[in-house]
Amino acid sequence: MPPPRILYQDGRPYTVPETLEELTGPTTGVVELPQRLDWSEQGRYDLSHPRELGLMYEVVLREAMRVEDLRTYLHGPTLRRVWPSLYLPREVRALWESRFAILRAAA
Repeated sequence: MPPPRILYQDGRPYTVPETLEELTGPTTGVVELPQRLDWSEQGRYDLSHPRELGLMYEVVLREAMRVEDLRTYLHGPTLRRVWPSLYLPREVRALWESRFAILRAAA
């Protein structure tokens, strides 16, 4: 029998803040993520476009290794609003929903 396959996402650490209130990132304008978070060609997100806003949140939630990145780029009330429509690894979703019941209820 072959050994079980271990996926990258199974061993990757994810970052979660203590509270959603500390997420005070922008709610308007164009945001350019640093390369450590987004190494794709996109990199810039117009928050007035729901699709781009959702993509930026997905990138930051998946890639942030520092709470400061979460605080800088995410906004708590906006995260609650878009949470149900975000496409996230199950580990990320489970981690955030275990910390924040309000997200679990929104899903």
